[in-house]
Amino acid sequence: MARFRVPASPVRQVISIEEFRGVDLYNAPSNVHKSRSPEAPNMIRDEVGKVRKRMGYETIHAFQGQRINGVHRYKTDRLVHAGNALYRNAEETPIYSGMNDTRSLGWRMGQKLYLQDGMRMLVYDGETVRPVDEDAYVPTIIISRGPQGGGTTLEPLNLLGRKWTEQFLGEEGTTSYSLTADLLDADPVIVKTLVSSGSWVERSEGVDFTVNRLTGVVTFTSAPGISPVTGADNISITAAKTREGYAERINHCNVGVLYGVNGAPDRLFVAGNVRHQGTDHYSQIQDPTYFGDIWYLSAGQEDSDIVGYSVAGTLLAVHLRQNGDGRNILLRSGIMVETPSGETAAFPIVSALQGEEASARHGFAYLNGEPLYLTQMGVYGLAERELGGDRFAQLRSLFIRPALQTEPDPGEMVVFAWRDLCLISGGTGTVYVMDGLQKAYDANAPSSSFQYECYVWNGPEARVFWEEDGLLCFGTPDGRLCRFFDSQDDPEAYNDDGAPIRAYWDTPDLDGKLFYQSKTFRYVSVRLASAMLTGLKIYVQKRGLWSLLFDAGEKARFFDWSYVDFSKVVFSADRTPKTVGGKILIKKVDKAKFRLLNETLNEPFGLYSFALEFTQSGKYHG
Repeated sequence: MARFRVPASPVRQVISIEEFRGVDLYNAPSNVHKSRSPEAPNMIRDEVGKVRKRMGYETIHAFQGQRINGVHRYKTDRLVHAGNALYRNAEETPIYSGMNDTRSLGWRMGQKLYLQDGMRMLVYDGETVRPVDEDAYVPTIIISRGPQGGGTTLEPLNLLGRKWTEQFLGEEGTTSYSLTADLLDADPVIVKTLVSSGSWVERSEGVDFTVNRLTGVVTFTSAPGISPVTGADNISITAAKTREGYAERINHCNVGVLYGVNGAPDRLFVAGNVRHQGTDHYSQIQDPTYFGDIWYLSAGQEDSDIVGYSVAGTLLAVHLRQNGDGRNILLRSGIMVETPSGETAAFPIVSALQGEEASARHGFAYLNGEPLYLTQMGVYGLAERELGGDRFAQLRSLFIRPALQTEPDPGEMVVFAWRDLCLISGGTGTVYVMDGLQKAYDANAPSSSFQYECYVWNGPEARVFWEEDGLLCFGTPDGRLCRFFDSQDDPEAYNDDGAPIRAYWDTPDLDGKLFYQSKTFRYVSVRLASAMLTGLKIYVQKRGLWSLLFDAGEKARFFDWSYVDFSKVVFSADRTPKTVGGKILIKKVDKAKFRLLNETLNEPFGLYSFALEFTQSGKYHG
């Protein structure tokens, strides 16, 4: 008797994604790990392994037609460098004009803020802004000088200032005292003499003395005589002379860092002067108004460009471009050394690293204590070897490297660390984010110990970043100051200046265990972060075409009287993550890609899990 067998139903298989880590723009979509996305605009880490839509931003002020070049905080003041002017808070009238229309840097030292824009160094004291060279420190360059010469060198000339002081030991009957320089400026010459009480008395030019500015000789009406205090100088002369190119050596610098002996942030190092490439200068301790003319260092070849600095522990990393021997990072230490005139600071080079060249003057930041810098090949970190304590450069941005390499002007990119994130932007509407809480260990970068998980945001035209009251803020090329929202539970925080944020997470190509077999996808399920207002649409890409597959509607929402939108109201009080899903039918494909999307105004959106059920049988023939 004939027997009939009912063919067995194909076994249902499951693809489950329980972790959402970040984007992977390095690998082809078919090779991206299922925990990452080949495209996920405007998503960010929620908790480790989960993602959500980024929050939006609002414009808090606008300077029409003036690009934002820098925002610098001083106590409660916000100083905005917009175009070629400096504004305080929301004042419409600038407090200083004539700045360079390029990005600026700022450093707080003592009770003052110092600004550098590549044209002229400025200082803000809480009330006014002035060029530093107008209030530069006046050094005493020589002491115990005789009327015609000699003496002991004390301090170097100040590159930023035209004035200096010389102290003399007076001689009986001598009326003429020669300075170390001639061709003096027309500024008043200040002369003081020591009296028997031990105090200094200022004398009057034209009454007590005359000055030959051509020869640099001061002649007294009557001889000051010998010092009334044995061994002490009794004549002090302060004069001024413009030395061509001196002030420009500092004013025309456009990169800098605070660094000092043993890594203390108590001196200002500056570089980037196009006429003095490969040379940097450092200030007096706690005084950026004083840059001694001998306090400079040479790094690399004469045409080597110092792009920027990183502080690595107690060392200063000097990043070079176009260095002749390929060692693009020089490491300096800060030490005290003995000299004939006493102890002085010195900053010798102790090591040199070969690595990718830094590409952007504002492309430096610190994440988890590690110095990061931007290159043509991505973001690198100065890692410390486990043995020996020396440092070397490692790639940290593998997953977004292809996108960074396509940026039109890498030299205009900025890097900024905020909380546990590092942001990279060129002001063109794309922000790249590296997550300091998520490290990945990828075989595609064997020379690097780890990579950061990454994200890409579309929309924010961030030319500069800053933090204000704990919030992330940015300035745009068209003059807007913007501030990101910071309340995840507030639906009104999910818009960009009133516009909806389009956020989605694409899965990699999903093809099961046997890529060559024909698949039929039959069920889809997503666990969403619960929110008062949220939604989800699922699209599928099959054979290269996208189509809408599923709309979750209001299934992930909960009710809250604080935010009542009666067009979307539901009465569920369950605030736990919501599982939504349903039957689907995608027949006879070798693979499929899914897009989990939310693009609705003022709707949060978070992903916790994703799963598919499918069967497979037979060979796929296209």
